[in-house]
Amino acid sequence: MPDVMHRVLIAEDEDLIALVLGEMLSDLGHRVVAVAERVEEGVELARDADIDLAILDINLDGGLSMPIADVLTARGIPYIFATGGTVRLEAPYASHFVLRKPFTQAALRAALETTP
Repeated sequence: MPDVMHRVLIAEDEDLIALVLGEMLSDLGHRVVAVAERVEEGVELARDADIDLAILDINLDGGLSMPIADVLTARGIPYIFATGGTVRLEAPYASHFVLRKPFTQAALRAALETTP
């Protein structure tokens, strides 16, 4: 069980990946509060949901998840990016952890441990 149980928003447009990620988070002692499949939905959830962490697929249904990250930053909520591709993040996003898909539960745990 982790020292802190996170309430997590997942922004992921692939249902199977979101499901597996949710199971991994649950196994690590965290709770998925919401899943967004589109940027607009993610922005709304990031603004209103009772969360304290988010995992954001960078390419979300053809759009970039940076608007979600911006809302989370404004609320002081940490986030982790996930991507199946090669990406070079620019400021202000470059300091955030990036999980490379496919990732293991151990890699997810490491990302969670390094995210405030």
